[in-house]
Amino acid sequence: MLQGSISDFFAAKLASVENPRNSGLMNQNAPIPFQGQIPSTQVAFHRTELNHILTIYGRMVATGEWRDYGISMLKDVAIFSIFRRAAEHPIYRIEKRPKLIAKQQQYAVIGMDGRILKRGADLRQVLRVLEKKLIRAVE
Repeated sequence: MLQGSISDFFAAKLASVENPRNSGLMNQNAPIPFQGQIPSTQVAFHRTELNHILTIYGRMVATGEWRDYGISMLKDVAIFSIFRRAAEHPIYRIEKRPKLIAKQQQYAVIGMDGRILKRGADLRQVLRVLEKKLIRAVE
């Protein structure tokens, strides 16, 4: 009996190769490997960095000052953009540039006009510029 079921399996497999639409074995093909992998040279925010940023972002959303954000991860820089409304230019950009770690520090908060509001090696210290805005918004 076992011998018959094995031969039936191979007969069904052969039929599926000839006409895959008539077979229940169509999904047993080998998976196609994913070729669009993320490049390893891409700069990104670490989970702890995003936690610090999103903590301040959440407070400002609660006050009604900010409404949307965007994250860009490029080859040389990772950018967290903060928007007052979804359809306008960002009011603040938090940038991480690892190549500047030795020269000018790797984190920067940049205003809408392109001015660097704060730059430093410690993200918490750099984000204090935005916390000052939070204190004004609450008063």
